[in-house]
Amino acid sequence: MTTTGSDLTASRSAADEPAGVTGINRFEMLLFRLGAKEGDERSEQYGISVFKVREIVPMPNVTKIAGALPHMMGVVNIRGQIIPVIDLPAMIGCRPTTGLNIMLVTEFARSAQAFAVEAVEEIVHLDWGQVLPAESGVGDGMVTSIARLDADVESSRLVQVLDVEAIMRHFAPPGSEEVKPENMGAKVSLKPGSAILFADDSAVARSLIEQSLEAIDAPYITTKSGKEAWERLQQIATEAQAEGKRARDKIAIVLTDLEMPEMDGFMLTKQIKRDDRFAGIPVVVHSSLTGMANEEHAKSVGADAYVAKFVAEELADAIRKVAVA
Repeated sequence: MTTTGSDLTASRSAADEPAGVTGINRFEMLLFRLGAKEGDERSEQYGISVFKVREIVPMPNVTKIAGALPHMMGVVNIRGQIIPVIDLPAMIGCRPTTGLNIMLVTEFARSAQAFAVEAVEEIVHLDWGQVLPAESGVGDGMVTSIARLDADVESSRLVQVLDVEAIMRHFAPPGSEEVKPENMGAKVSLKPGSAILFADDSAVARSLIEQSLEAIDAPYITTKSGKEAWERLQQIATEAQAEGKRARDKIAIVLTDLEMPEMDGFMLTKQIKRDDRFAGIPVVVHSSLTGMANEEHAKSVGADAYVAKFVAEELADAIRKVAVA
């Protein structure tokens, strides 16, 4: 099956409806191929969130840039916008059989970029329970999770979901994403003994969040998925009850990404807000999925704030606004 730009537009339009995304723990993923790894004849499938893909176009002519980093093919002009193009197969270590035929134009984390791929196949709709965290080091840190495409757990087709944030960090100017404590503003005031619990499946994002929280002197608990965060929250609620306390005495704020394996941030927020044990705990959504539709979806399930990745100072401001000492 071949996916077209109109298929992508239809899928994203449907997903913009609150019932299509909010609180139902579903993941829409575009499947594509990059070619085979060295010494392997099989071409593996890879995936990326439909929400991150702006359009799919046949591979255009690319203008090479002097002094470009390895795997940076150059730039293209898309309706007046100059966009960098990355050779994704080369980045992942694959060799296309038929060449670089398709360009995925993506938009996330406040920027646009394009990825050259061999072929685009289809859009699949999965339950987040079919998307499992990748083990540390899988895909040289560029694979954030593994998706099972079929219900049959034993023989399901597997797809590697790429960590686009990790890939793009290779092309960021030195120091551009560093957290500078001197720019972070006032320390956050939290209730003594409490911490910020955050969930993010990207190792790159987790590192930046941890640096940001340390810069504003905020204790934190790190989790890698919505499911892990939810399980940790329940454990903390039980411990608090045994001590004659409330969960909010131990957790000052929950900070969550949206797209995560096993349980997404929409569902995590919904679970927290409908459970009386977590009453009074603010939830801040921190996501590379920008735009009013996603902000409205997050607020509809109870999120107290929404901040786009990744500007450390804006994240700190959002945390200070919802913090209750």
